Amino acid sequence: MTLPNQGRIKRIVLIVLDGCGCGALPDADRYGDAGADTLAHLIRATPGIQLPNLSAWGLGALHPATGLPRAEHPRASYGRMAERSIGKDTATGHWELMGVVTNQPFVTFPEGFPKEMIDAFTEATGRGVLGNCVASGTEIIQALGEEHQRTGRWIVYTSADSVFQVAAHEETIPLEELYRACETAYGIVTPRGVARVIARPFRGEPGAYYRTENRHDYTVPPPSETVMQKVVGAGIEVTGIGKIRDIFAGRGVSRHIRATNNADITRRTIEAVRGGITGLIFANLVDFDMLYGHRRNPEGMGRALEAFDAALPDLEAVLSPGDLAIVTADHGNDPTWHGTDHCREYVPLLVYVPGKEGRRLGTRSTFADVGATIADAFGVPGTGVGTSFLEEVAS
Repeated sequence: MTLPNQGRIKRIVLIVLDGCGCGALPDADRYGDAGADTLAHLIRATPGIQLPNLSAWGLGALHPATGLPRAEHPRASYGRMAERSIGKDTATGHWELMGVVTNQPFVTFPEGFPKEMIDAFTEATGRGVLGNCVASGTEIIQALGEEHQRTGRWIVYTSADSVFQVAAHEETIPLEELYRACETAYGIVTPRGVARVIARPFRGEPGAYYRTENRHDYTVPPPSETVMQKVVGAGIEVTGIGKIRDIFAGRGVSRHIRATNNADITRRTIEAVRGGITGLIFANLVDFDMLYGHRRNPEGMGRALEAFDAALPDLEAVLSPGDLAIVTADHGNDPTWHGTDHCREYVPLLVYVPGKEGRRLGTRSTFADVGATIADAFGVPGTGVGTSFLEEVAS
């Protein structure tokens, strides 16, 4: 059977600016986030920031609070999207982008993990545990790193997200052992409602510890079939760059390209297009969230946004007729906000189609409009959630 749009679009490049929300959602007060605004606040906190290409794509028009100029003839279509899922987690945001709405929040552990969970992890791995509390990852390794190196115990901590994080110094516990321990933890904690286990290796000396780029995530699979799985099932490739494979537990990813930071992920995304990879190319720029949002560093986040902005012309240059590029986010992480947690925010929607002038896409009621558009573009069945904006951007 030939579906209506089959063959119209050959390639979609989807880039998630992790944590780059654009204003509090109407229910943000339930999450303690009323007034959060990642993009506007980081731009205001970094005077002199230069974002000419994002402005030309329509960022100033979709979110006037940024103070960016409003393009008279935007090169991309622009709008914003509300999250329908409950929560403000990386997994729920990405899953909703792919057409799966999460109606049950993940279990969190604001008082640390229960004794039976920690005991099971200790017995299975043969090492004790330090921490077991809600903590900033960069702060807890400074506080407990020396004791960890002296005792060989794991540093275990969580956050406001549903996550079991295990930190270990790479010269004290080999990476392979850390990864095995996280695989073991996955089998212990996910049946008890934890969404994700993260390996958090670090290096350095007491007082100057730093996390390395050898992080690895172990995430529970989405609760139902995503658009990615439907695309792969139709014989169309889905290439995940960076942590996309981890976020979806490998489901619906036919090719994985390892990349560790924004610059590497952006370069490999452009190389994938230049190299002729078609289908869906899905990338997550993790530094906005991991290095700057959680650490409440607007200056660093601003520099990272400038670097992405500078790369946009290179992305445009490798795209051809029959391609689409979508830039969005998965949640907010306001670097000027209290605490170190994600924020419940709208996310930007920028859609570039070579040779087409941008249009206003308004406020979409769900992130799943992205997944519906991808399904529409590739001529595959969607998940039944979301409304395609393909005709609005490509006609």
